[in-house]
Amino acid sequence: MSRKNILSGSPWEDKMGYCRAVRIGNVIEVAGTVAIVDGEKVKANDAYAQTDNIIERIAKVLEEAGASLNDVIRTRIFTTDIIYFDDIARAHGAYFKDIKPATGIYEISKLVAPDYLVEIEFTAIIQ
Repeated sequence: MSRKNILSGSPWEDKMGYCRAVRIGNVIEVAGTVAIVDGEKVKANDAYAQTDNIIERIAKVLEEAGASLNDVIRTRIFTTDIIYFDDIARAHGAYFKDIKPATGIYEISKLVAPDYLVEIEFTAIIQ
């Protein structure tokens, strides 16, 4: 089976030696992704906007890999404070209400920078 690496252009991809997503056969794994916190549309204290930004961007990554959000079978959500559960769930539900992938949400002590409240990993299988 062939391997397709999907890069996002992040400088961390070369520094860390990773890519945003990998497709092998009909399976796509998407690396943990945080929001682009711009201080306007996506603020450091807005878990809903961060979750929305992540999923919106990953939809484009999946498209580049030949898939869509409809092909997502699992999401793993990491948050620095479970108090944001309702906001994260509302944003996740806006995209996945009818798709209903298996998911988990986990409170962790930190993400790579203090502005990030949410990080999400995705697994998709193309049928």
